[in-house]
Amino acid sequence: MKLIKTAAALSAIAALAVAAEAQAHARLVSSTPAEGASVAAPKQIVLKFSEKLQPKFSTAHLMKNDAETPAKSTVDKDRTSMIVTPAQPLSAGAYKIHWQAVTADTHKIQGDVTFTVR
Repeated sequence: MKLIKTAAALSAIAALAVAAEAQAHARLVSSTPAEGASVAAPKQIVLKFSEKLQPKFSTAHLMKNDAETPAKSTVDKDRTSMIVTPAQPLSAGAYKIHWQAVTADTHKIQGDVTFTVR
């Protein structure tokens, strides 16, 4: 009986460790403009992450109508923000930022942020 209780306790500890590890990965915390926002043409799009990024392996692409719009993406000095600067003022329409980031723990994450320029 003691062996069963010990095995159950070890299983519970292992499950908690796996859950904690899964939650420890970086994530997108916020974006400016915010997801789904309708805004005047921004001069920059800022993506804020929960952990530091590896600048060499982190990038973003600005898309309109499934075509890439010229823009420069850089990781800010704080290494938790990615800044996307359009090459030209953005015209009215729907945009998507497709981002890919590698964090300090070497995990690759990616996602999209959409917004509309009025």
